[in-house]
Amino acid sequence: MSPVELVLLALALSMDASAVAAAASSTMERVSGRQLFRFAYHFGLFQAIMPVIGWLAGYRAQAYIEPWDHWVAAGLLFLVGVKAVRAAMASEEKKAERLKDDPTRGWSLVLYSVATSIDALAVGLSLAMQLVQIATPAIVIGVVTATMTVVAMVLGNKIGQLLGKRMEVAGGLVLIGIGAKVLYEHLS
Repeated sequence: MSPVELVLLALALSMDASAVAAAASSTMERVSGRQLFRFAYHFGLFQAIMPVIGWLAGYRAQAYIEPWDHWVAAGLLFLVGVKAVRAAMASEEKKAERLKDDPTRGWSLVLYSVATSIDALAVGLSLAMQLVQIATPAIVIGVVTATMTVVAMVLGNKIGQLLGKRMEVAGGLVLIGIGAKVLYEHLS
């Protein structure tokens, strides 16, 4: 695998994480350095670990993982997307309460991290079949994803402040759309 192919692969894998980061940060009043770090670190870490797990599982496990990986990713993204749209439509009292919730912490962070990195598991499986050593791709994928996450969060937050409720609904719909895209790609 050439360096250019590796960077393009890493960019492609980081797109889901970037979209989720932008959508999540669009609903936040302000994004702190800690929040940037938490999303970037976890998204980058999960994107780096999943190809390693896939690579270790190797060719034999592909037949067992492939039938359901897209359902898990899509289901998690649908769940989070519907939750985001419902929250955007909530009353002002509930919105004030929701602002206390931080999507860069707890189970939300875990759900986002897993949902956006399942495709990296399949990439790891394919790299094992191509007899590619996994260390360099895993590091590059993790670093690129972390970097793209920071950029997406900053941009998503700025756009969210400008567009308010419309951006919150759009962010939720983006997550649902990514889930639909995952299903479409795997089922077609």
